[in-house]
Amino acid sequence: MKLQLSASMIVVEINRSAYCVGSIRDPHPGTPSKPMLEMTGACQPGACYLGPRPKRQNPQTTKADVIYEDYKQAERTSISPEKAMHLHGEWLVALFYKTLWHLMLYYLVPAYYSPSHSCFLDAPDVLGILQTGDIRIGAILPLHLEKVYSKVLYTEKPRPILCKGLSLGSYLQMQVVKYATEEINNNPHILPNITLGFQIYDSCTVLQRELEGTLWMITAQNKAIPNFRCQGRDQLAAVIGHSASTYSILLAHILGLNRYPQVSHFSTSSILSDRTQFPSFFRTVPSDAFQSKGVAQLVLHFGWTWVGLVAMANDYGQQGIQVIKQELLKSGACVEFTEYLHNTLPYYNIPHVARVIKESTAKAIVVVSTDLGFMPLVNEIIKQNVTEKIWVASEGWATSEFLSSNQYSRFLLGTIGFAFHSWTIPGFHEFIYHRSLSEPPGEAWYRMLLEEQLGCVLPGFQNFTFSRVKPSRNCTARDRMDNFQISVGNISNVAMLSNLYSAVHVIGNALHDLNSCEMGRGPFSNGSCPNLWNFQPWQLVHYMSKVKVRLPSGRQMFFDANGDPPPLYDIVNWQLNPDSTMRAVKVGSYGPSAPGEKVLIINTSALQWTTQQVPTSMCSRSCPPGFRRSLIRGKPTCCFQCIPCPPGEISNRTDSLECLRCLWNEWPNQRKDSCLQKTIQFLSYEEPLGAALASISVSSSMIPVAVLGLFIYYRATPAVRANNYTLSCLLLISLALCFLCSLAFIGYPRLQKCRLRQVTFGMVFAFCVSCLLAKTIMVVIAFRATKPNSDLRKWASPHVSYMVMGLCVFLQLLIGIAWLTISPPFPEYNFKSQPEVLIIECNEGSPTAFWGTLGYLGFLAIISFIVAFLARRLPDSFNETKFITFSMLAFLTVWVSYIPASLSTSGKYTVAMEIFAIQSSSWAMLGCMFAPKCFIILFHPHKNSKKHLLEQTKKKLKRAS
Repeated sequence: MKLQLSASMIVVEINRSAYCVGSIRDPHPGTPSKPMLEMTGACQPGACYLGPRPKRQNPQTTKADVIYEDYKQAERTSISPEKAMHLHGEWLVALFYKTLWHLMLYYLVPAYYSPSHSCFLDAPDVLGILQTGDIRIGAILPLHLEKVYSKVLYTEKPRPILCKGLSLGSYLQMQVVKYATEEINNNPHILPNITLGFQIYDSCTVLQRELEGTLWMITAQNKAIPNFRCQGRDQLAAVIGHSASTYSILLAHILGLNRYPQVSHFSTSSILSDRTQFPSFFRTVPSDAFQSKGVAQLVLHFGWTWVGLVAMANDYGQQGIQVIKQELLKSGACVEFTEYLHNTLPYYNIPHVARVIKESTAKAIVVVSTDLGFMPLVNEIIKQNVTEKIWVASEGWATSEFLSSNQYSRFLLGTIGFAFHSWTIPGFHEFIYHRSLSEPPGEAWYRMLLEEQLGCVLPGFQNFTFSRVKPSRNCTARDRMDNFQISVGNISNVAMLSNLYSAVHVIGNALHDLNSCEMGRGPFSNGSCPNLWNFQPWQLVHYMSKVKVRLPSGRQMFFDANGDPPPLYDIVNWQLNPDSTMRAVKVGSYGPSAPGEKVLIINTSALQWTTQQVPTSMCSRSCPPGFRRSLIRGKPTCCFQCIPCPPGEISNRTDSLECLRCLWNEWPNQRKDSCLQKTIQFLSYEEPLGAALASISVSSSMIPVAVLGLFIYYRATPAVRANNYTLSCLLLISLALCFLCSLAFIGYPRLQKCRLRQVTFGMVFAFCVSCLLAKTIMVVIAFRATKPNSDLRKWASPHVSYMVMGLCVFLQLLIGIAWLTISPPFPEYNFKSQPEVLIIECNEGSPTAFWGTLGYLGFLAIISFIVAFLARRLPDSFNETKFITFSMLAFLTVWVSYIPASLSTSGKYTVAMEIFAIQSSSWAMLGCMFAPKCFIILFHPHKNSKKHLLEQTKKKLKRAS
């Protein structure tokens, strides 16, 4: 600091850094005085200023102190009188200059700020609440909750902003500061022999007044002087406030320049946790970052996935609502709209926000606001009759006494939200219970509170100069308030009072820790300790960051690295009182269970809704198990349609985003919410179809055996002996085997059964069809050999038929051996044909071999059919070529029909279709070949004689001639 003296004025150059010149005081009354420089300074008799710090080795001493110490040392060491006189003279000169310097600062610095000075910017005197002490605590509190802006015309001096609306809750904040301060002063274990004072300023929720009050406290004058500090012995230790985050941010920027400790009791903006911007900021309330995550968990706890967001257009609302939105979107919920409340012109949008809420389909509305900021919207909601909404409150209005009146109960009943964990301050109720008009002078705010209640100006209080809206009339004898008592019981926001109480005790305990520091073991350089009478603000910041205070509630108050306390919230639900007002009932809590973890606990039985059950707020109803969500194009993810899971897939929880496929051997149940073991399907003997086919096969095989017995019994008759008796017997045996081979297709398909059944089927049918082919060829040879000079006589031997039959069967045997060698059949599970069941069937191994077997049998049947068809008109009483023609035609018809039928069926029905084809073709051959002969043998035995045969031959020869 440099003083340049001129005839007309004194120019003071002030730098940014703060430094107090100080004053000389005697720390030990009654003892020989020793000059000491007090670094905090004083305006009486010394002075404080903000400027560059002088360079000296010990900040606690000056040149006068050094000379004085040399003089005392000289007395103790008995130096020469000349030396002593020289030192004494130097000390007197230094003391004279120091005294002169203090007198100059005391008179000239205030003169610089005098109203008559030409460089002075006119400013009104600042009026606050002051209680002196050795050390002061400052508090910026919004005691008046409303303000009135005067119209500025600049034709006259602008009028100040007027404060309005002093409520009982606001007045109690001031009393909490006073009560907590007195409690610390009366506690012999905290700051013994030291009196703690306080300084309170009413900001009236006006940003300019907050700045004004901050400078007033730092300056320690009756004016708010920037970059100036003139504090006496009662040094300002720390500042409490503000309750609004926007105001606290401004305050933190100012106090942070010189690292003044700041403790907020209600500012929750997460930006205040940034230590790079706000290095000396602390708070006794959790950050909005914790609350916002908790609100998101609360909304999701009740399944409200379609919500609307409303927030104040300030730091508190904008930052809080953004964290809530991020957490909701991260958890899969959706936000229908986000609106910000502008309560002042020209951006006033309250009717617009109310219309958006009314037209929205979201039932749950999250509001991050203060009660005063939310009240205009509530009034507009009542005006537009917006009902059937679920309101989720932030801590700013969750316990509001203004919104809990009966006029709002129809619209806000059932509100659920977050509130700061509150507890009763012990002894505070008794402290304020007996407050009355007999309070000592200076309790101006108490008188203003009474005027708010009475609606008139009290006598002797008209000349109070606080800028406020006064009642329009003076009080008379008829204005009585006999029953008015101050009580905490009718205050809803008790948490603000308890947080304010905690803030005072945090500062008091930090000062106590600072005062208890032991030299040599201190936290600063070389183990030094600060002096309680002369400490720097940043030194107190160190102790506040380490302080731990046990609160009356049992919780321990301390700060983390960001200056935030341990987060703990109450979950409150607005329920109806008998007088139609509402009260906030605690129904749960939200707080830490482990480091980094937060637990939401809600007693659902204590909740009270406007409906009988928990309200819902969803864009689309939840998809039950068995369905999955399908997004609707152009809509948020919470707006969807429910689609059943496709076959083979399930969803076992509500609102599944995708269905889960069951294992290969499992299939969904009817509701498609779980996978069940698939039913193993095969053609078994136990089921009706398998049992019926098995019984038909066995009983049908008896018919060829019976015919064979009949033929053996009548083997000497012409009907049996005609057309090769031996081949007929072999044919009957093969037909019996054809019926029985179908049994190989029934039952559990094991490996041996799979390998043998198709080969057996091919061999037996090849044997059967080759018998018919041999009989047909022998009939043709027999008739052709009767002609003279025929070369076929040598082929008319029965051995030819055996050779034909053996050759045909041998070729089929080769096909079967190749099939079993190269690619044999094997059992396998088929879960593709019928996904809901697990079909165990025989894989044929080589489709070429299977269709080659059927093709070979078809080839034999076609040859037999052609030969028999050509020989159908040969003259013979027992010519079988006609019967062979029909039997082969039936055989081919059955197996040609089997091909498309087998391809159109699956599982056991494919096997049943093949068994049916086997039995049908066998019955066709049996019926066509042996039914006519059996009919003659059994019912016309006279036709089965040689005499009848000769007569028939003669008749045919006559007709032929």
